[in-house]
Amino acid sequence: MTKPIVTIVGRPNVGKSTLFNRLAGKRLAIIEDEPGTTRDRLYADIAWQESALTLVDTGGLLLAPDSDIGQRVKEQVEVAIDEADAIIFLVDVVDGVTYMDRDIAEMLRRCDKPVMLAANKADNERRTQDAAEFYELALGEPLPISAYHDIGVDELLERVVERLPYIPPEEELEMMKVAIVGRPNVGKSTLLNAILHQERAIVAETPGTTRDAIDTVFEYDGERMLLIDTAGIRRRGRIEVGIERYGAVRALRAIARADVALLLTEAAEPVTAQDTHIAGYIQQAFKGMVLVVNKWDMVEEMADRGQYSKEIRRRLRFMPYVPILYVSSILGKGIEDVLKASREIYVERKQRVPTAQLNSMVHDAVAAHAPPSAAGKKLKILYTTQAETSPPTFVFFVNDPTLMHFSYRRYLENRLRQSFGFSGTPLRLIFKRRGEE
Repeated sequence: MTKPIVTIVGRPNVGKSTLFNRLAGKRLAIIEDEPGTTRDRLYADIAWQESALTLVDTGGLLLAPDSDIGQRVKEQVEVAIDEADAIIFLVDVVDGVTYMDRDIAEMLRRCDKPVMLAANKADNERRTQDAAEFYELALGEPLPISAYHDIGVDELLERVVERLPYIPPEEELEMMKVAIVGRPNVGKSTLLNAILHQERAIVAETPGTTRDAIDTVFEYDGERMLLIDTAGIRRRGRIEVGIERYGAVRALRAIARADVALLLTEAAEPVTAQDTHIAGYIQQAFKGMVLVVNKWDMVEEMADRGQYSKEIRRRLRFMPYVPILYVSSILGKGIEDVLKASREIYVERKQRVPTAQLNSMVHDAVAAHAPPSAAGKKLKILYTTQAETSPPTFVFFVNDPTLMHFSYRRYLENRLRQSFGFSGTPLRLIFKRRGEE
């Protein structure tokens, strides 16, 4: 049964991502003091007192945006509201009721869905009392909370769960999850059928045949694997109102659920702007990826594979670690290589580097190339540990994180890959001051 969806909305910079991370139990969204940091939706499946739900973080909502990015954020939020079963409307007690809050409240009153009004940043008695001001939004009792200090968050979840149908948490079986994603009509369903050796998904020449994500469990090399076929993802500005935009929503959720994404392109146009956009989604979600060039049989006799790969690398230069495979789904060529690469990336993502080996590698890297310095102050890496797997996450304890330059961060990532592999998967590098948790 599908989990109910709870979407967090609000104007820019009221703390939506902080609340999302608090509810999800870990840092999934980027948090900055500047408004507008979250532009796309983020999803997290959570459980609260034996109830399961999917939480959605959205960008700051401006009902009359004055930029192209603002308009796209607005469209993203509208889709998230449309698909939601309940909504958390987050406001800021420090700023009080603003005209933007009033505009959003008017829109939410028309959406005919349960809305929980949460007044954020209520971290002292005066601010808690100030939350009463938001009664004027006519959305019920405003609940004072502090997402940052974890005040009132449990009560907010209680209110949310009370308004939703009961869905018990599922015990998810441990298996590799692979999402097949890409722009419309590149052959995603044909690839799925080639992998399964059966007509599991409908295949047609008309773009947009697959409207929803299709899950299929099958056995590969003695292990269970979950394949997720998805609707084609267009660039956000080209997603039409209606069925297609919901297909895009579900495709993005499929990426969030997966361990590895197969980004399918076609030989006639190996990497388009839409493809790089989708690749960006995959990277931001810290998922493994294989770039699969489909319909290779149509150009194989006249094409130079080396030149194709070189051009693909140029366009996906922000993901140099991704393997490129050439296949013909309709002829069944190269399919085994796709499965093998997916499995290898899945294993790489679960790799854990012993702390002693990791610190030895970092010591050698620093000795070969000294860290940067600024204003006479030099960055010192004191200790390194691997905090998590899937994705591989490394925490570097340093004397001053502000001295870490992006080029040295990239250097350390390259050294990690040279020493330990991690093919096909992004690495998360975190730099903390000594003594930080």
